[in-house]
This record gives sequence, C-alpha cells and structure tokens, in this order.
Amino acid sequence: MGKPDKDDADVLLKLYELRREPELRKAREWFGREYSPEAWEKTKAVFGTGTDEDRYIRMVTSYWDMVAAFVNNGILNEDLFFQTNGENLFVWNKAKTWVSGRRAATKQPYYLWNLEKLCERHQAYRENWGKEISRSTGT
Repeated sequence: MGKPDKDDADVLLKLYELRREPELRKAREWFGREYSPEAWEKTKAVFGTGTDEDRYIRMVTSYWDMVAAFVNNGILNEDLFFQTNGENLFVWNKAKTWVSGRRAATKQPYYLWNLEKLCERHQAYRENWGKEISRSTGT
C-alpha cells in the first residue's frame, strides 16, 4: 500500500468524529465495560429485540465492519489505520465468540467478514511492527 496522504488523514479524522457521536459513544462504552459475549445459542436471544443491548451490539459491530470495509477496499490507508487504532481488535475479539453461529443461523456467511479479515491483518501487522521496533531499538 502506498504512503498515506491528506485524504487518508481526512477519512481517519471523520471516522474519529463519528466515534464521538453520543449514541455510538454510549454503545461503545457499554460494549467495552458491560458486554460479556457468549456463544450464539445464548446471544441470539438479544438480536432483533430492540433493547439497548441489541442496538448497542449492532451499532458497534456495524460501525467497525464499515470502517474495515473502507480499509479493505483501499479507501483508507491500512498502515495509517493500523498505527492509530486498536478498538477494532477489541470488538472483533468479543464478536468472534458468536459470529460463526450467527452466520450459520441467519445464512449470512459474510456477516462481519470485513472486520474479521481486517483484524487478521491488523494482528499480524502488530506482531511484525513489534519485531521491527525491537530490532531498531536493540531490545
């Protein structure tokens, strides 16, 4: 991927502004502090209920899946994104406990696919980046 440019920075800043929207902020806080995901068999009771829990799960996961689609499709520079974000990994680690069950049950094999694929690359990037930092600092 090429070097990030001003357009990448503009997209990144706009995405950050969206994260600060009050309802998404509330959903992200709940997702991070209170949400304890379980296997799909238990989680499916929440989906489609219209409760805050239902809305917050869908809001947080769909936001990060959308961001992942931007990166996966080259709308946002991957290196810049990886160097400035980590919440996507946190969200995926919670969602992956039930996502395969939801994909099978709803016959949506690509549900949160963008987020999953981005997080696979992001984790590898972090592992390699750590090695690069260690090499450059001699630690």
